[in-house]
Amino acid sequence: MSYSFTPVAALRDVTLRDGLQLTGKMLSTETKIRTVRELIRLGVEEIELGSMARADLVPTMANTLEVAQGLTPEELERCWIWVATPGHVAKAVKAGIRNFQYCLSVSEAHNQANIGRSTEASLDALPEAIRYAQEAGGRIQLCLATSFTCPFEGQVSPERVLEIANDPRAEGTCDIVICDTLGQAVPAQVSSLISQVRETSPTRRIVFHGHDTWGLGVANTLAAISAGATLVDGALGGLGGCPFAPGASGNTSSEDILFATQPSWLTPTNFAGLVELSASLLGELGEPNRSKSAQGARSKAEAFEWVIPSETIS
Repeated sequence: MSYSFTPVAALRDVTLRDGLQLTGKMLSTETKIRTVRELIRLGVEEIELGSMARADLVPTMANTLEVAQGLTPEELERCWIWVATPGHVAKAVKAGIRNFQYCLSVSEAHNQANIGRSTEASLDALPEAIRYAQEAGGRIQLCLATSFTCPFEGQVSPERVLEIANDPRAEGTCDIVICDTLGQAVPAQVSSLISQVRETSPTRRIVFHGHDTWGLGVANTLAAISAGATLVDGALGGLGGCPFAPGASGNTSSEDILFATQPSWLTPTNFAGLVELSASLLGELGEPNRSKSAQGARSKAEAFEWVIPSETIS
């Protein structure tokens, strides 16, 4: 039996960037390339490939450019990379990358901790980053971390989010990413803010990036989709968190988002492949699997089509 879900949003899997930021182990370049290719093979629409963050601050991102150079242009067309400066964009362009997620924090304190400068300084640099991306024939997103709460300042004003969303320095960005960085938002807040961004800021794709710290990751993601988000972020097994945001835990699980939304490409076979890929990566990293859907897929309720038959479980 199949169901039709409307509205529909695509999934961007962020395992290889946000998912790896707090892990104690690093994945090899070869493992990351295989992961990108397997995600694409299984049907995942978009992927966050890695980050241009300094390797001494986020060691697990050190081989991001090597991963990009190992992928084909067609594969890279599905991939995004995290950047925070025009220099990041210029360096990534040389590695063949064309899709950029330019990140800044709505809250001043988190932008200082995460980026090392004020929010205004990050906005001042944005037009140059946009120019570098456009000259390379690429796309660049405006990503707003701490759109709901900040670990240092507490609640973040929706008015400040909307002010940045409408800032003329962001002209030329193709998407806007609204981030529940700490996973402290509730569905009503998410729905309200996404709706306001959709109704009052320039027309572009709205992306929701959520964390599951307080157990509302899937609920918030569904609220964002209903309010107008057309791309949502998740990580395999709920892996991840921000090293510069005390209290942040893993991302909303990709498996849980997919099971909740059941896009047309998702079959029980593809879902089983994602569960197996997740188990393999998390096992290599020594990290727990927080996905409830992955747990369900390995249950004994085998009359349910989404449960993986016991004889095929590795």
